Amino acid sequence: MSKISRRDFVKLTGAALAAAGLGGHAAPADAAPKSAAVHSRGKAYLPKARGPRVVVVGGGTSGLTIAKYLKKENPKFDVVLVEKRAMYSSCFASNLWYAGVINLEFLAGHSFLDAARNGGYTFFSATCTGVDRSARKVHTDQGEIAYDYLVLAPGIDYDYERIGIKDPDTEYRLRTEHPAGWMMGDEHVSIKRKIENFKGGIFVQTVPGGNFRCKPAPYERTCMIAAYFKKHKIKGKVLVLDNNPDIAVKKAGFHAAFDELYKDYVEYVPSINITGVDADTKTIETEFDSYKFDEAAIYPGVRASKLIEVAGLVDAKSPQKEARIDVQKYHVPGDPRVYVTGDSRPMGFPKSAHLANSEGKYVAKVIAAHAAGKAMDWTSPASLCYSMVNAEPKEAISMWVSFNYDKQTNAFSPAKEGTGTDEKRDAIKGEATLDWAEALYGDMFG
Repeated sequence: MSKISRRDFVKLTGAALAAAGLGGHAAPADAAPKSAAVHSRGKAYLPKARGPRVVVVGGGTSGLTIAKYLKKENPKFDVVLVEKRAMYSSCFASNLWYAGVINLEFLAGHSFLDAARNGGYTFFSATCTGVDRSARKVHTDQGEIAYDYLVLAPGIDYDYERIGIKDPDTEYRLRTEHPAGWMMGDEHVSIKRKIENFKGGIFVQTVPGGNFRCKPAPYERTCMIAAYFKKHKIKGKVLVLDNNPDIAVKKAGFHAAFDELYKDYVEYVPSINITGVDADTKTIETEFDSYKFDEAAIYPGVRASKLIEVAGLVDAKSPQKEARIDVQKYHVPGDPRVYVTGDSRPMGFPKSAHLANSEGKYVAKVIAAHAAGKAMDWTSPASLCYSMVNAEPKEAISMWVSFNYDKQTNAFSPAKEGTGTDEKRDAIKGEATLDWAEALYGDMFG
């Protein structure tokens, strides 16, 4: 397979298919926008807006894509990307680092400043503390920013109550001692060190239910950890405790890898409902059994970023506290000036990088159309997802997906002609995995 070109990347479709329902329900329009802000003092130190100001909160795949493509759709937009991190590091492709397939520079060698300069927008390093929709202001720890349009793309938070953890002391210990590894770059560093320093025994990887970031990723990580153990002859096993009744996506390809490549290094246990974790004894409690471990990456499940709750935008029907928005246009009902995208939106689309990239380009078009007084027809997000299952040689499997929308039920379903898998691992897809990641970085930062 030849390298993926930038043009080809934009056309790619597919990704991990969400096992959860794909329906979306827009809440009734608010009578009036309500303030839900932790008020900051004074204005943010930013250049004066030179056009309609669009503030994008969150510098993940969704936010970076939208900031860049807003300027492409309407160069007169004054786009400000607000991101609390000073340095970028991606979750996608992070599993490959654990087995030495890539180096840290591959994940973190990208600059928000370069992205803003190349994309013609402004990068503002700050933490969003709230939103005042009545006054059209975003509040940050560096001051307030007035907006004409606002995009909230803050990603996910972990939900430890899903695994029976209700006290902050235990949650803190799990976050720091056994991080899930699907949010911050320092989590990846911690897991990398755990793998390298592992002397043997049981390394637990938990897999949540529902719609989580990113569905194939815990199984891919299992393969990469097992590949490291196998290469270095470590007498250890990756114990996969999965809340799902079977591997959530690409199950044939992952089962084949577990059985054929890592028979002595992986044990897969489905239908596990974790009810608690004892950090002192390193014991995971379930409905029926207890599991001891020597090391672990405990993935508790996800919810929308707590910023969505702070902003007063949570859909009361969403078990994962996702936003209430128009599921076709992405704006808050009754307020076409405020949008929620990426992993905090309520639709059952995969919480994956390529899906967020595809979705972001569409949302940029929607906002540009609204500003021009035009209508924008719904376009399905589409994505391609590779999963590395072997490190030496590099071999991968893949999946792609797009969606249909049913106006009668206000729900989405996978499009038959735009969804499929290639679960026979090979080196061609292994190389394509790296090409895919590089193309995504290039699209966001170039």
